[in-house]
Amino acid sequence: MTSRFICVHGHFYQPPREDPLTREIPVESGASPFPNWNERIHAECYRPNAELGNFSRISFNIGPTLCEWMASTHPDTLNAIISQDRENMRLHGVGNAMAQPYHHSILPLASYRDKVTQVSWGIADFEHRFGRKPQGMWLPETAVDLETLCVLTDHGIEYTILAPWQAEAENLDDTQPYRVDLPGGRHMTVFFYHAGVSSGVSFNPDLTVNADHFASRELARQFPPAGTRRKGPRLMLIASDGELYGHHQPLRDHFLQHLLNHASEPAGLKPTFPALWLKSNPPKRTVRIRENTSWSCHHGVERWRGKCECTPGDGQWKYRLREAFNRLAASLDDIYAREAGAFTPDVWKFRDAYIAVLLGQRPAEDLIWEQAGRRLDAEQTARLRKLLEAQYERQRMFASCAWFFEDFDRIEPRNAVAYATQAARLTCQATGVDLSEQLVKNLSKVISSRTALKGDTVFRRYWR
Repeated sequence: MTSRFICVHGHFYQPPREDPLTREIPVESGASPFPNWNERIHAECYRPNAELGNFSRISFNIGPTLCEWMASTHPDTLNAIISQDRENMRLHGVGNAMAQPYHHSILPLASYRDKVTQVSWGIADFEHRFGRKPQGMWLPETAVDLETLCVLTDHGIEYTILAPWQAEAENLDDTQPYRVDLPGGRHMTVFFYHAGVSSGVSFNPDLTVNADHFASRELARQFPPAGTRRKGPRLMLIASDGELYGHHQPLRDHFLQHLLNHASEPAGLKPTFPALWLKSNPPKRTVRIRENTSWSCHHGVERWRGKCECTPGDGQWKYRLREAFNRLAASLDDIYAREAGAFTPDVWKFRDAYIAVLLGQRPAEDLIWEQAGRRLDAEQTARLRKLLEAQYERQRMFASCAWFFEDFDRIEPRNAVAYATQAARLTCQATGVDLSEQLVKNLSKVISSRTALKGDTVFRRYWR
């Protein structure tokens, strides 16, 4: 019986690209011959991996906003992916899909209330699509702090995956899961991926040309030889962006299929996934995490709030953009709490419950009247609906993609400003309170070092 196991985790996610007014993705010339990047990546990655059955053999998460797009444009692909998780449920009693917070925001930089909303919305989306409760949740950019882990466990999440440098340990054994103790007697199970192999798979295409060689030479040698002192099963977890397999690196969807179905067994390796591993191998050791850390920034979470060596150029725009959004969010929340508080005793549970409307599970009016405890008139109902829509856009503007790259003049930051603009517009329509003047002032300090584009210029394109 083998004692050497491997798990490939694919993080599948795309930045939100929809115009907040039309709800459509504009034509993106760089994605030619496809109309936009979502379509191109679907054709090169999501569909072929689903057709090859790869989603049945890996651990994976799909961003809820990507699921929403796929459900409306390519439901056959999404259904094929979901069916592969369900087959694992049938065979093993546990699934291999993980949930993800809804908008891919950096949770250590979010307020407690926003953490709760993002996690609860992500879980609700997962249950809606996969038909079961998630055991695991992938954190955006694996960015973590103790409060985030507390929110996860409070919502029934059992495990997550982190980078090894996010552990506060000198001799971390990344072949075993660990228990992280949390305040109030709570705890979270954490898997740590193999840094060297994960990095090689992600950034060295030569390493993954031949799945047989990769399994027998690269993976097998990572395990200690037979007869060594330490006994028991070991798990090597390889984590990367899922779009690597076929989009970022052509033909790697076929590499993945051959690795997990044919090449692993001759090399003495058995594929598995975290929920299945935990059935026989619960964590035996504890570890502390390094708070405010992530997998794609070795400076913690600086990449998403200021100047950082991970991205070249002047990072001041990142700090100023986050500051502008934080100030807008505070104003939006104050207005929402005051207005909604006149009808419901817990405005934040009201916001969390709005996911049922976003998923098409119930009309907005039903939710509003239920929370109010009575049927409201048309004007009151419309006002509350717009405030909830504004809260959705306010959540969406914090998607991590806005800060990931080196310059403001990119589609991701511009889209984030568009969502912020829509949040301010909807609030103004609902209440008459105009937040645009302060937002323009704050966004005027957000300047591209490459093209001199300013945030207030982008705002005015959408404030119409």
